[in-house]
Amino acid sequence: MSIKLENLQKEYHLADGTLVRAVNGVSLEIPSNTIYGIIGKSGAGKSTLVRLISLLERPDNGAVWYDDKRVDNLSKYDLIEQRRHAGMIFQNFNLFSSRTAAGNIAYPLEICKTPKDKIKTRVEELLELVGLGGRGDAKISSLSGGQKQRVAIARALANYPSILFCDEATSALDPQTTRAILDLIKDLQKKMNLTVVMITHQMEVVRDACSLVSVLDEGRVVEEGSVAQIFTQPKAAITKEFMANIRAANYVQWSDQKGGYVLRFEGPKTDEPLVNELIKKFDIEVNIRGGGIQDVQSKKVGVLRADISGNELQKAVAFLKDRGVIVEEE
Repeated sequence: MSIKLENLQKEYHLADGTLVRAVNGVSLEIPSNTIYGIIGKSGAGKSTLVRLISLLERPDNGAVWYDDKRVDNLSKYDLIEQRRHAGMIFQNFNLFSSRTAAGNIAYPLEICKTPKDKIKTRVEELLELVGLGGRGDAKISSLSGGQKQRVAIARALANYPSILFCDEATSALDPQTTRAILDLIKDLQKKMNLTVVMITHQMEVVRDACSLVSVLDEGRVVEEGSVAQIFTQPKAAITKEFMANIRAANYVQWSDQKGGYVLRFEGPKTDEPLVNELIKKFDIEVNIRGGGIQDVQSKKVGVLRADISGNELQKAVAFLKDRGVIVEEE
């Protein structure tokens, strides 16, 4: 199921009378059967936006479309019915401590008055699907953070949704568990042809799970595109800040200073001795301060931070750009 947002706006009045525009004119198109990331800092409007997209709140202005159906202006009853086509998982799991793992997964099915025999079958199926086969009777308090999130994912999928919303779903998890949960979500997305909307402040999550991404800042979309495009050609200041803080597993920064230039390159260029060629061809000096290579959508993407100076600096920069390297001054 595709999602289209048209000029969404949402305002709140704080206790002191201050007006906050949490979402300020957001327009997006989220294709069906994909994992779409929305990234921003705390306070950027991410959580408000996901509440609008998932129909938990109505926008002050604008429209939300699921496929060719407008859904933000539905009646109360129709809105409840429409919400059943979407599942949601949260940072803090939101599980019932009084229920077992199976009991938590069964809850949305009970709300829909699903027959007990079908509930039992569906719960067992979902436990296997999320890697918790045989753990249905486990108390929530006995489960690890990763296992709790697996239960939450299974519960979100109980009613066969077309859309899965993930609101900071891995923020409370350690890096290894985060990777496992992201792998699970990617696997489920393919098996169930889900449209997944992933809200996060972690660029690593976008890199490892999403194919498309929008960057949110102060309630507005400031940049959007494929993940590979955003990683190799970030344009907005906030995106560059995210990129500066992300660290690939093999990234090395051996200087406290960032360097005068950032060089971004991808694909075969990551294996070419461009810096060596640069020094040989031009009257310049290069002081490398940090760099690394990471995999983005099965493509190598490299970044190098360096000071470059000398009599032929402009020629050297032009040479790099001609070779397809993106050169930015820091």
